[in-house]
Amino acid sequence: MRKLFTPGRLLLAGAILAVITFGVLWLAPSNDYLLLPDRAHPVAPLVTVAKPKPGGGSDGIHFVDVIERKASLLERLFPGLRSGSTLIPGSEVNPKGVSDAAVRRVGVNQMARSQDIAAAVALQKLGYPVHVKENGALVAAVFPDLPAEGKVQVGEVIVAVDGKPVRSTTDLRSLVSPLKPGTTLALTLRDSQTRRTLRLKTAANPNDPKQSVIGVLVEPAAAITLPFAVRIDAGNIVGPSAGLAFALAVMEKLGRDVDHGLSVAATGELGLDGSVGPIGGIKQKTIGAHDAGVNVFLVPVDNFAEAKRNADGLRIVAVKSLDDALRALTTLAKKGSTS
Repeated sequence: MRKLFTPGRLLLAGAILAVITFGVLWLAPSNDYLLLPDRAHPVAPLVTVAKPKPGGGSDGIHFVDVIERKASLLERLFPGLRSGSTLIPGSEVNPKGVSDAAVRRVGVNQMARSQDIAAAVALQKLGYPVHVKENGALVAAVFPDLPAEGKVQVGEVIVAVDGKPVRSTTDLRSLVSPLKPGTTLALTLRDSQTRRTLRLKTAANPNDPKQSVIGVLVEPAAAITLPFAVRIDAGNIVGPSAGLAFALAVMEKLGRDVDHGLSVAATGELGLDGSVGPIGGIKQKTIGAHDAGVNVFLVPVDNFAEAKRNADGLRIVAVKSLDDALRALTTLAKKGSTS
């Protein structure tokens, strides 16, 4: 009588089951996300100015981005399968109650705002007349289960806290963060037609329970008028972190030798005052800069330590402002060394 289960058949069945299991784990999405490196991109092809000038640099400015996508079940179990990746909980990408589409809209708005700010700051630095009027903190998203939910609307502009003016996102943070969680405050908001004041209690900041938040994501609300058109087309890339790179590239289009013959990657959220703020995904962005073969990577001061850990020989320079970036590149050029 022939045996139904021979060692060979059991081994074959086990192999088939393993392949099926692997396929399911590889294809089935998890609820978490992977951040992956992407090679740095030249900025010059993305920038068009109405009145370009000769004498700029060698178009050596690059911006860096991060590929963000859902992790498969297998990648969730073994995130090291993807070189340079970081696994992050889905709740950090899409907070509870916030849809993928809403998060995408916020990112698109942040990119558009970063382009406007980059153009304004670059032109101001070159002496062009630019009219900028900061007029509050624009609400880009309202997070669920926090005080602003159901009370503050996306698109409204926060203009005062307890009667004290809010002209920028920095003003809002400085007025709210130091408060003891649970403090009641008066929040004044405006939209295109009305102005209103509401009262709400602050909540503890999840990242620092001693500080307060109200549960909104804000962007600078400002009216910017340029003396001529500046267009930056970053395609499908979203978020605010390319602001510094955009400003450097705009200056080159207008005749300023910014890169001094160097190949430069830059990242950082640019403020209207020329300050450079921290960004996310610095590990992947550093790898992307390294893989592009640039000479130097300009990063916000707050991101310097992590960028240095992933530099693999790439020169990392920490900057606090556009002026810092310009000075650093001039210094590197004079030294004639990028080692």
